[in-house]
Amino acid sequence: MPKPQHLQRYDGRLVMVGFGCIGQGVLPLLLRHLELDPRRLLVLSPDPAGRGVAEAQGVNFLPMTLEPGNYRELLSPLLGPGDFLLNLSVGVSTRALLEFCFERDVLYLDTCIEPWLGGYTDPRRPLSQRTNQALRDAALALRRPGIDAPTAVLTHGANPGLVSHLVKQALFDLAADGGQAKPMPLSREDWAALAEGLGVRCIHIAERDTQQSSRHKADDEFVNTWSVAGFISEACQPAELGWGSHERGFPADGRQHECGGRSSIYLRRPGAVTQVHTWTPDGATLGYLITHGESISLSDYFTLGPASKPRYRPTVLYAYHPCDDAVLSLRELAARNCQPQRHARLLRDDITGGQDDLGVLLLGQGRRAYWFGSRLSIAQARELCPYNNATSLQVAASVLAGVVWAMRNPRRGILEPDELPYAELLELTRPYLGEVTGFHIDWNPLQGRERLFVEDLDRDDPWQFVNFRA
Repeated sequence: MPKPQHLQRYDGRLVMVGFGCIGQGVLPLLLRHLELDPRRLLVLSPDPAGRGVAEAQGVNFLPMTLEPGNYRELLSPLLGPGDFLLNLSVGVSTRALLEFCFERDVLYLDTCIEPWLGGYTDPRRPLSQRTNQALRDAALALRRPGIDAPTAVLTHGANPGLVSHLVKQALFDLAADGGQAKPMPLSREDWAALAEGLGVRCIHIAERDTQQSSRHKADDEFVNTWSVAGFISEACQPAELGWGSHERGFPADGRQHECGGRSSIYLRRPGAVTQVHTWTPDGATLGYLITHGESISLSDYFTLGPASKPRYRPTVLYAYHPCDDAVLSLRELAARNCQPQRHARLLRDDITGGQDDLGVLLLGQGRRAYWFGSRLSIAQARELCPYNNATSLQVAASVLAGVVWAMRNPRRGILEPDELPYAELLELTRPYLGEVTGFHIDWNPLQGRERLFVEDLDRDDPWQFVNFRA
């Protein structure tokens, strides 16, 4: 296990809301790399199961459930100017916590933009209002340009978060490999122009988790390597993706947003039943098209021209092949019409092998592709940090990096990962990512499908979204 190495001194109070697998994985990293008194760190969680983990590290634990009617009263005595709210919860409104933090001059970071509990599947709300695009629009509406405000970093886990930095490094790699020596892009427009010039048509956040347990999934049980509640929530949301300027058709089940951000579309079906062809270092695979914030923010960030009719924008999506027991869990969830199973099990100490390959797949430079990312095994994760598996450590490392950056830059207002200095954030996370590497491959989603009877493909352009759908 690495020795403590302080990256940042912090004299304020740090309150962590939520203490599931990610919170428990982040805590030892915070204590290892922040120079702070553990007694000034407080964990709030509705689930008392993690109390022993916190108290064993000298950190106070309060069993507490934040709800619309009580969160201000409960948080007000705990947080004041210069303190830090680290939100790793599920079912607590991001917008509500952001408003609270701005009022009290408190720094903030989360890994996902959340509604209050039940907001993802509330049948009284139209599908468009249950999307990550709608949640992002509501959070970014709190920005006050030109007004001094505490730093609030949105969606800075592994994905969303780390993957935005991997995309920029991958673009720089492609430019260097092609002999296109250029100065470091400084603006959003510079990065978008670089992607356009390299011919990048699509970006997949392509992840394959091969971790396995000594005990297989049982009936009426959801098994996963990270938050079960979090995964079920996003799997039951409408599938979403950033919609590229090169797309010639439009999905029959697709819908465009009538207001707010225009870089993404959503499908009238949940991610739990939507699959796409993609590639990870294990080879071609089918991933679930799970809605994630990076699909929206990256497509927005890499847009050139008007949002409603851009000159350039890549199609961006998250293609996720979770561990095999989680795949079986998703299939059972879909068969139950997204009614959650009665039992949940998080894989950590009982994992016997496997790894998590989390990377970005850039497609369209000629007829080739480039995957760049983290390949972290369960053995490496256990050696690097306690209370983690390979999946949670990739998230926890990025949370640590975001917290350190926010403490070093405390007056920057609301920011998304795409707006942060990617090289600095990658340097902070890299010690916990295992092998960080890239693969140039000759792959596209049409390869081999001539042997199958598949209609409605666009065989003239492999990078059309219709060709990726399974």
